[in-house]
Amino acid sequence: MRVHMKTGIRSPAARRESGVTLIELVVVMAILAVLAAIMIAQILGFAAKAKQSEAKELLATIYTAEEAYFGEHSGYGSLSNVGFTPSAAPKFYTNIKSNFSYTGSSSFTGSCSANLDGDATLDIWEVTNAARKPTNTSNDIQG
Repeated sequence: MRVHMKTGIRSPAARRESGVTLIELVVVMAILAVLAAIMIAQILGFAAKAKQSEAKELLATIYTAEEAYFGEHSGYGSLSNVGFTPSAAPKFYTNIKSNFSYTGSSSFTGSCSANLDGDATLDIWEVTNAARKPTNTSNDIQG
């Protein structure tokens, strides 16, 4: 920075060198906007995946209850017979009981579905006596 020794006034060249231009501010704001948009999309994706954990927990509990019932009675039973009760009232996958079926003593199938992001696609999860882990048969979340 050039300052006149006697008066302490900056020269015009020194005034142009200091400070931030409007273009630089606009570029920084544009970069921040792009980063914010990326972060918001990521956060929404994580929230939807967290909602899916409700389905996994419900169906894993059904599987455990059915296998315990099978060990005692040599067959599978209805949800009320096996004593299935969710640890908490389902918030997203509320149709767990209406989507459960068992075939006498030989097999059972449980599924639940929810619309997690408001589009036409449902998120559907299923567990059977043959599959120990719940599987996602129709994924409502992208990514």
